[in-house]
Amino acid sequence: MTVADMNRLEQAARVSMSGFQDPETPASASRHFHPMLHFAAVVLVAAVVLAAAWQLT
Repeated sequence: MTVADMNRLEQAARVSMSGFQDPETPASASRHFHPMLHFAAVVLVAAVVLAAAWQLT
């Protein structure tokens, strides 16, 4: 996997996580997570994708 592929995966994870909201919850009442938790979630998603890619190759 190239660095460009990893960057695209990280960007996709960030976009998908930022777009998740409960439709019944108003935007002003949405929870704001600690930035470190957000970063850890992105790293975890990237690690899972890399592990899956490693197994497939």
